[in-house]
Amino acid sequence: MSEDVWLPIPPEEIKGLPEGPDYLFWDGGQEFPGDPAKCAVYVVPYMRREPVKVRPLEAMTGLRVVQTLTAGVDDITANLSLIVPGVQLCNARGVHDTSTAELALTLTLASLRGIPGFVRAQDEERWQGEFRPALADRNVLILGYGAIGSAVEDRLAPFEVGRVIRVARSGRTTARGVVHPLTELPQVLPEADVVILATPLTDETRGLVDAAFLARMKDGALLVNIARGPVVDTDALLSEVESGRLTAALDVTDPEPLPPGHPLWQAPGVLITPHVGGPSSAFRPRAERLLVDQLTRFVNHEPLRHVVLTTGA
Repeated sequence: MSEDVWLPIPPEEIKGLPEGPDYLFWDGGQEFPGDPAKCAVYVVPYMRREPVKVRPLEAMTGLRVVQTLTAGVDDITANLSLIVPGVQLCNARGVHDTSTAELALTLTLASLRGIPGFVRAQDEERWQGEFRPALADRNVLILGYGAIGSAVEDRLAPFEVGRVIRVARSGRTTARGVVHPLTELPQVLPEADVVILATPLTDETRGLVDAAFLARMKDGALLVNIARGPVVDTDALLSEVESGRLTAALDVTDPEPLPPGHPLWQAPGVLITPHVGGPSSAFRPRAERLLVDQLTRFVNHEPLRHVVLTTGA
């Protein structure tokens, strides 16, 4: 008997899917495409809220693989009690590197060069120049030096930055140089003019950017968050930006979505985008390549890539 695979992209639009499974399209609609108990591989709908993503999990008693289309899997790991034991949870490492790194540079450059202010001046038909800091000669610290962090450094290369400071959970040496362990963050943080957050949300990183972290950043530094909102203590950040000591460019916030009237909207020196690091024209072809590769491995009983954990293990 064939196994069901639930896909959030119409299967007829994905070239190269292996034969064998029954492919069913479900992108978070009210009606399920089939019996959840027969689903062996669940590809989580992209850009849907957590309640939608996890709704079928408890009924998926025959599940063997959960494949997200996001690099972060915190919304699934928060609901592991709904998943039967022995299920492999895989993330989408590599799918969002290009798009998210591109946005990290966009936010950094836009904030440093004052683009939001110029856009507001254009709305008012007001010609008003000013002297702004460049990215050139600035020290940039990348916190979370995985695939996305490395892709950010790729894009920093042409901008003549002073130094790239790499920080990850564990220290190591790469072809580009030293990656500092998280334990050395207090020593290297004060050297950075720009801090780009690209770390996953874990128990270790939740609230990592707190009042003490921000206090160690140098006066006038820029914080760029392309990670997850809860990595940053919002109240602590508000205190720093409202004082004018720091600025921030945020693709993610806590809470998220950011509700109307929240003080972050009007905080001075803060640029906000609505969690759009991943969704761009670069997403679909990379997501399809990942799914074809993973499902081919599944059908051929080969090890899957990007396994984050196995439930019940």
